[in-house]
Amino acid sequence: MGTENSHQDRCINYIEFNVADIARSKDFYGKAFGWLFTDYGPNYCEFSDGHMKGGFNASEPVQPGGPLVVLYGADLTEILDRVDAAGGKIVKQIFEFPGGRRFHFTDPDGYELAVWTES
Repeated sequence: MGTENSHQDRCINYIEFNVADIARSKDFYGKAFGWLFTDYGPNYCEFSDGHMKGGFNASEPVQPGGPLVVLYGADLTEILDRVDAAGGKIVKQIFEFPGGRRFHFTDPDGYELAVWTES
């Protein structure tokens, strides 16, 4: 089963920051690093640093523990099962969002990560 993103399967693909104010975050990262932005409604903005993409999410509370690391997965169900079998805890079951589907899990140390796919 090949997909256009198969070379990215199970790799870090996206980083998401929960922010209090998207405009303030865009202003800061634009001025400090020259990032470019694409808005997806009032509570979400994607950024591009020229190499990797990520997002600013204002619909979730700010998490001082750090950004949400998002991995790409060709088969979400298979990867969810692997995460569960390896001892991870599923904290958000597979759900749809604009652009695809994803789930969230915590690793044995409590770090939350997500895995997404386009379909």
